[in-house]
Amino acid sequence: MTILTPFIILGALGILFALLLGFASKKFEVQVDRRVLKVREMLPGANCGACGFPGCDGLADAIVNKGAPCNSCPVGGKETADKLAAFMGADAVDSAKQVACVMCQGTPEYATEKFKYKGIMDCRVNHNLQGGSKTCPDGCLGCGTCVDVCDFDAIHIVNGIALVDKEKCTSCKKCIEICPRNIIKLVDYDQDVYVRCNSHDKGKDVRQYCKVGCIACGICAKMCPDGFSVEDNLAHFNNAEGLDPEQVQKAVDKCPTKAIYPGLKIKEEQAKAKAQEAPAKEA
Repeated sequence: MTILTPFIILGALGILFALLLGFASKKFEVQVDRRVLKVREMLPGANCGACGFPGCDGLADAIVNKGAPCNSCPVGGKETADKLAAFMGADAVDSAKQVACVMCQGTPEYATEKFKYKGIMDCRVNHNLQGGSKTCPDGCLGCGTCVDVCDFDAIHIVNGIALVDKEKCTSCKKCIEICPRNIIKLVDYDQDVYVRCNSHDKGKDVRQYCKVGCIACGICAKMCPDGFSVEDNLAHFNNAEGLDPEQVQKAVDKCPTKAIYPGLKIKEEQAKAKAQEAPAKEA
């Protein structure tokens, strides 16, 4: 009997604790709105926070209980927004898809450096060291901090500067938030023209350290006044409907430094084509 006593006591305590836990689970049960769970299932699950809420759970609760728009998730895009709108009985809201764009073309071929950086490959560390290795205070440092933070493999370092793959970009803004130079901006997905420079220095200063920087000459604004403007020594493109494509193309072609994309790309492709034609003619 003395041997069985401890087992009997432990068994009784186990039953007692089980009853207490069962009672507590019912007494303090938190009622979960099943609509929140359903909305959560519709979200992509990236938990990137680009919507402004603490992850997908936070957004699901905000959509159901706080009136957050159904198109709040930039990762899910229009498809997710339409599903959420249908489930919530709300009107689908169309919003233009946006992608990140690095406003710099300053590869080693075109932009000068103050010194050769050999430290930790982190743009923030580079930037804090005498203002960065690039002479341009707004040039891409190319250490790849934006690459490390991207969960979608949408940004890579190509020839010394960051380049976004717009087909993979979800506009989560992580690269924008971590860039110490503030040179990554959101542009419309279907936007084919933009000024890939972020320098606000005077033109004569820009010429000293970058061959492809905006010098605020204003030629683009003269060629296409509805599409371009110059503010604080930097040209801007207005991606509005109704622009004359011929005027826009003239502005791109006339830019003396090819700071307006795809001006430099066109120039480089033309140079490659000429280089390939030369051997053929000699033959």
